[in-house]
Amino acid sequence: MTGGNAGIGYFAAEQLASAGAEVVIGSRDPVKAQAATESIRSRVSGAKVGHVRLDLADLGSLEPDAGVLDAVLCNAGVALDAPPRRETADGHELMFGTNHLGHFALIARLLPVLTPTARIVTTGSFAAKSARLDFADLQSERDYQPKRAYERSKLAQMLFALELDRRLRAAGARQVSVLAHPGGALDSLTPSRPPVHTRTTGAWLRGLPARLVLHGKDAGARPAVRAVLDPDVEGGRLWGPRVFGLRGRPRLEQRWANLTDDAAAARLWTESVALTGVEPLA
Repeated sequence: MTGGNAGIGYFAAEQLASAGAEVVIGSRDPVKAQAATESIRSRVSGAKVGHVRLDLADLGSLEPDAGVLDAVLCNAGVALDAPPRRETADGHELMFGTNHLGHFALIARLLPVLTPTARIVTTGSFAAKSARLDFADLQSERDYQPKRAYERSKLAQMLFALELDRRLRAAGARQVSVLAHPGGALDSLTPSRPPVHTRTTGAWLRGLPARLVLHGKDAGARPAVRAVLDPDVEGGRLWGPRVFGLRGRPRLEQRWANLTDDAAAARLWTESVALTGVEPLA
């Protein structure tokens, strides 16, 4: 899984390890990844968890040696909240390049080592629910607004997951691509996992009112974990929290309106092949 050394990804890794899965965390920071693996081992007896170096912002580095995989959880993401516009090592806008193009290229390279019935699970974001892609300015070169750029990057990631499932079906593959999103997940409602995450008493008290409509990152991880483990999960479906899509136990959701645009998803695939130089399912 990508991004398993902190936040929602850490708790997904911990929960998967608790269920008996062998977890490999892909992270660009070996120190943080090691801290996460040690935290999981201290809490899960017999946990099988390791890590490999993986930097989604550097497409040339995406050759992870993780062996044969039963599932891939695409969870990592970067969010910037202020200008200036930044770029990856390959010259792509940082959020679009990391959140979408990095995962696009990673999946292209991992498909040959996936088992015939493997699952590819993508963690989207509730923030993308009202986003729209602008194919005339896909990487926000002319009009850069960080919040909007993040929302578009997550929408792109989710559309890719759906288009991937359609193409897997068309190819007659048994592998499936599934979507999940964490709802509204706050640090202040998240249990401590030092040194990965430490919640103070003050932060917990300040976050209590939000518990009515939001939850912690441990709960936010559950839809993705469900999508990985549940034997009845089907490709092309969306899993999210039960209460208004913001908190609670995982459930199936209807696709959001912007996730039903198959033409946009197909066009995004073509654009992504041109930008990354790789073609999943080639």
